[in-house]
Amino acid sequence: MADQKFSVTLQQIIDEFKLEILYAPDNISEITISENDITRPGLQLMGFYEYFNPDRIQIIGKMEFSYLISLSENERIDRIERLFKERIKALCITREQPYFQEMLALGKEYGVPILRTTESTSHFTSSLLSYLNLHLAPRVTRHGVLIDIYGEGILITGESGVGKSECAIELVKRGHRLVADDAVEIRKVSNTSLVGSAPDNIRHFLELRGIGIINVRRLFGMGAVKMSQEINMIIELEPWDSTKIYDRMGVDTDYANILDVLVPSMVIPVKPGRNLAVIMEVAAMNNRQKKMGYNGAQELMKRLGMDTGEAPKETVHDFDSF
Repeated sequence: MADQKFSVTLQQIIDEFKLEILYAPDNISEITISENDITRPGLQLMGFYEYFNPDRIQIIGKMEFSYLISLSENERIDRIERLFKERIKALCITREQPYFQEMLALGKEYGVPILRTTESTSHFTSSLLSYLNLHLAPRVTRHGVLIDIYGEGILITGESGVGKSECAIELVKRGHRLVADDAVEIRKVSNTSLVGSAPDNIRHFLELRGIGIINVRRLFGMGAVKMSQEINMIIELEPWDSTKIYDRMGVDTDYANILDVLVPSMVIPVKPGRNLAVIMEVAAMNNRQKKMGYNGAQELMKRLGMDTGEAPKETVHDFDSF
């Protein structure tokens, strides 16, 4: 569910960033991180602990290290012990700076892992925040196909049997890359962007009725698949309904609300004779063009003298209604 709390183990972070372990308690494999933010405890080392969150990883950079050096040994021990008494998740020293022996002693006393990296403080914190934002992001899993078309992440939805997977395999044959089939795990990595991926157990597999399950990576090569992709547009496929009026101009924009992020969406009717792969390619390129500030429908209306001066209408739908 979207409100579920996710976490990563400290060991996963150590392995991902190849951190040096200066001290680790016996239960390090059980330590989990659920806060997608970090703290540089400069204020805390000076004694200010209001609003302090000990569940975050603490980063000691050059500035904090220089401050600790300026203190007397007794003051330094007192400040570090005060920080460790908060039972922080871990302390990481950047730039491969030397550590104080009292850090190791206090780390053992309070069970605080002490780590070190060769990376600069700004580069390490940026990389760590990106990692945490991805792995701890709110997420939902929805039925559909996610494919990278000309760099645009297109999430294809629709009822079972409407032709989503067949369209996807045609797009793969045309040089585009499959991200997920059947189940798409959608993560909110920022207030304005969503990233989709496939669950580990079904990654790169695709179902084609009449043929069965195929492994796209094995069949078409590594260039035909992708691990994750930002979702830039949602296209719902539905059987052609002659009684329904479909959008023929594209002036107005519909949006789907996923985890409080609005994503452009459209409905494409399916009937024999329509080349869905080509339509998807055009939709992806047109969506990118709109993001760059050009709308072909609006230009045509201006040329025909039909410009009313009104802003295009925007309609927001809940994604679960697709």
